[in-house]
Amino acid sequence: MSGLRRLVLDVLKPLKEPSIVDVALELARAKGVEAVNITVNEVDVETLSLTVVIEGDNIDFNEIKYILEEVGAAIHSIDQVVAGEKIVEVPHRPEE
Repeated sequence: MSGLRRLVLDVLKPLKEPSIVDVALELARAKGVEAVNITVNEVDVETLSLTVVIEGDNIDFNEIKYILEEVGAAIHSIDQVVAGEKIVEVPHRPEE
């Protein structure tokens, strides 16, 4: 069954617990998730700005959103969505 294969999310998480390790482990338990990558982009006094990349087969977006809300995080934006039978990579353009 094809469905969501990759989500790239811009997420804001409070600086306090849980750690990004705990968040990644919680997300990895979600339906259809095979891999989670969390990168810290910016640290503020009270928040972390994160890029969360989730890959799998038929990922349940509503469950992902629920998990993030449960850990006190918020989706700031959805930066990439891949759906279908395979993952299509966007070619990189050389910088001018």
